[in-house]
Amino acid sequence: MKKLIIVFAALVPIFAMADHHKESTAAKTEAAAPYRHVVCFKFKDDAKPEQVKKIEAAFVALKKEIKTITNLEWGTNVSPENHAQGFTHCFIVSFKDRAGLGVYLPHKAHKAFVELLLPSLDKVFVIDFVAK
Repeated sequence: MKKLIIVFAALVPIFAMADHHKESTAAKTEAAAPYRHVVCFKFKDDAKPEQVKKIEAAFVALKKEIKTITNLEWGTNVSPENHAQGFTHCFIVSFKDRAGLGVYLPHKAHKAFVELLLPSLDKVFVIDFVAK
């Protein structure tokens, strides 16, 4: 029985290393996978339509200014389910990988966009995911 315990104790670090290698490989694969940044806006009740149009155009313009954006899609809510909770706009920003988001968030064009947006914004919902 002692030999079995000793053999098992010797194998535990090997199994742990194998699990760590799996996690490390998965993390590397995930870091290199296509990355999506989904942003939904609920505007203040007093937001003027012309201001909302300006915000839409400014968001779309980010694709030309931030080179890590590989695609940008957007639209307004048309769901018949009535679950939008007042959110009207959805933007899906795609990056080659998570590093692209790291360039996007602090970029001066993104920061200028946020400054334009904030006076009209009631709420924002953001979710990011690794595309599979």
